[in-house]
Amino acid sequence: MNEAWIIDACRTPRGIGKKGKGSLAEQHPQHLGAVVLEALAKRNNLNTADVGDIIFGTSSQRGRQSGDLARMAALEAGYDIRSSGMTLDRFCGSGITSVNLAAMHIMSGTEDVVIGGGAEMMSVYGEEGATPSMFMDNGNLKLRSMHPQPHQGVCADAIATMEGITREDLDKQAYETQMKAAQAIAEGRFDKSLVPVHDIDGNLMLDKEEFPRPQTTLEGLAGLQASFAPVADYPLDESGITYRQMLNQKYPEIDIQHMHHAGNSSGVVDGAGAILLASPDYAKAQDWTPRGRIVAMANQGDCPTLMLNAPVPAARKVLAKAGLTIDDIDVWEINEAFAVVSEKFMRDLGMDRSKVNINGGAMALGHPIGATGSLLINTALDELERQGKQFGLVTMCAAGGMAPAIIIERV
Repeated sequence: MNEAWIIDACRTPRGIGKKGKGSLAEQHPQHLGAVVLEALAKRNNLNTADVGDIIFGTSSQRGRQSGDLARMAALEAGYDIRSSGMTLDRFCGSGITSVNLAAMHIMSGTEDVVIGGGAEMMSVYGEEGATPSMFMDNGNLKLRSMHPQPHQGVCADAIATMEGITREDLDKQAYETQMKAAQAIAEGRFDKSLVPVHDIDGNLMLDKEEFPRPQTTLEGLAGLQASFAPVADYPLDESGITYRQMLNQKYPEIDIQHMHHAGNSSGVVDGAGAILLASPDYAKAQDWTPRGRIVAMANQGDCPTLMLNAPVPAARKVLAKAGLTIDDIDVWEINEAFAVVSEKFMRDLGMDRSKVNINGGAMALGHPIGATGSLLINTALDELERQGKQFGLVTMCAAGGMAPAIIIERV
């Protein structure tokens, strides 16, 4: 079986994902994808006719984000029409899954050059006019009776309650991730991978991370009101069912204590990222020096009612596939969808916290849903290079109670 080599990786800065506030909010989602694809081609003198596939994650495939964003972005980026493209949705896990599938193409010998990545503009959510369903099951009552799936924020609060994790624990982590992101930005740790975004007329739209709040204080976080109590008790349809009732259907003993808020939850942002993978033979023929290689990949399901707990078993599974231990991993990127996700992860695995989300996470930098996984793989690779270390592990929760995972090695 071939190895899958990581030749290069890049990403856009993340812009605030709200119209009227975010610097990227007026761009087309396909354009964000085109920005990173064009950068990969130019940085690596890539013959785009050789690219067998471009696999992107985009979770909300509605309106301007529908219609196979990967293919459209590649065409805008000037790629040869013979390079193909597909767009997938594994909710938040899409950006890891896209890279994993790209690696599988290389490892199986199906293709020699594949790009995995993702693009998501949260600022376009709702602009198509249709009101999205309040239910993950989209009205499938049989599924709901088997696996009720509440709002993710309600799940986050329920998990914190069950695990005995306090509001102070969550706020402390939120504060620390803001400080880590601020230090990383000040030291230029993201500079090698960030690609400035210009509009189609060549005007600079964004060249630095827009979401971080380095002025954050523990006192300020403590003063924020928990966000998901009203969400938990909002009547969702004519029957009056609520998310709290759905969760208690499966876990009747849980009296949810609400702890998550805007400061200790992931940020709403726009962004894109892409990773260039190649077989060793093709890379050598191009005189490319690999930056890393894919060591192992895994997918894991868990309770869909709690939704956010799959990263721990996913990490254990991918470590077993790689024949590695927790201590072998030098850099961990665990998506901070909510503070409880990474907090529980570190507690369950008894981890050295200094190795986790070293440059801050989604509470500080934002979480452009379908793109985030590819951004985290990029960040892990950059950090391995900065430290001169060997292995990085990336995983994240996804709606439906899932988590993809990947281990990479710096070479």
